[in-house]
Amino acid sequence: MTKGRRRRYCGQSCRQRAYERRAAVQRSGLPEDSVVLSDSELSALQDKLFQLRCAAEDVVTAADDGATADELRRMAQELAHSARDLEQLR
Repeated sequence: MTKGRRRRYCGQSCRQRAYERRAAVQRSGLPEDSVVLSDSELSALQDKLFQLRCAAEDVVTAADDGATADELRRMAQELAHSARDLEQLR
C-alpha cells in the first residue's frame, strides 16, 4: 500500500472538466466562486423565494389577526417546508 496525497479527482475526465471550468472562469473575468444560473434557473429561484416570503408574511398576518397556536404552528411548518425545498437548489 502506498501512502501519499489523496486523489483530488475520481478520474482523468473529472480532472479535465475541472480544468475547463477554471479556464472558463478565468476567461470570463468572473470571480472564481461565482455561480452562474440560466434564465430558467434564476426564474425558478425567484419564484421559490417569492413563495417563501409570502408564507412568512402569512404567518405574521395570522399572528396579528389572533390566530390560534395550532394555526400558527401549521403555518410555521409550511414555512419550514418551503425553506427546506429552497435549500435543495444546491
